Amino acid sequence: MDLLNLDVAREYFGVLLLGLGVTVGLTLSVITMSCVIAIPVALARMSPNRLIRMPASAYVEVTRATPLLLQLVYIYYVLPSFGIRLPAIAAAVIGLTFNYTAYMSEVYRGGIKAVAQGQWQAAAALGMTDTLAFRRIILPQAIRIVIPSLGNYFISLFKDTALCSVVSVQELMFKGQIISARSYQYFTIYTLTGILYFAVGYPAALFVRWLENISTRGYSRRKRR
Repeated sequence: MDLLNLDVAREYFGVLLLGLGVTVGLTLSVITMSCVIAIPVALARMSPNRLIRMPASAYVEVTRATPLLLQLVYIYYVLPSFGIRLPAIAAAVIGLTFNYTAYMSEVYRGGIKAVAQGQWQAAAALGMTDTLAFRRIILPQAIRIVIPSLGNYFISLFKDTALCSVVSVQELMFKGQIISARSYQYFTIYTLTGILYFAVGYPAALFVRWLENISTRGYSRRKRR
């Protein structure tokens, strides 16, 4: 028996592409929400007010200390015990966003701290409020600093969506599991699944590397000035 069955590959390629579409859509949705929500979480972590800082710190530390798979399973399978039932795709989006927001908030926090303290002082000298200074001066610089790290998290998220198969989200990995179990063509289906992951993941990684080079060159030019 041939390991690679091209007839099977052609037959199920379209189905796997549908799964890839779900994977990409899930990745883009989660990364967008995480990038936005992580900013206030990072600011809360840096707040001098303990009532604000401690809950944010607890959320980040608990999330980073527990597996993403456990978080997904808890949201989808445990919350119904408390009367909270979510569709599979909603549970996946919430679980991934919950997890990645915690990590990305730490990236933002590091980026904000990397901006020179003198920037705040210069903004204050110009009569800017802290909020205005953060929005117009600090945040744009911090984002430029953290772009490479955010890009790497995007790649990790794209691959981590495969974990959503355990909560029945019909993304690429889920489709591959179902098709291979029905056809018994494990080598063909999983190889094709891997190729599809690579076809998206590798160009995305090259793009992230390009962004990193652009960011590094821009930072070097600013330092020389």
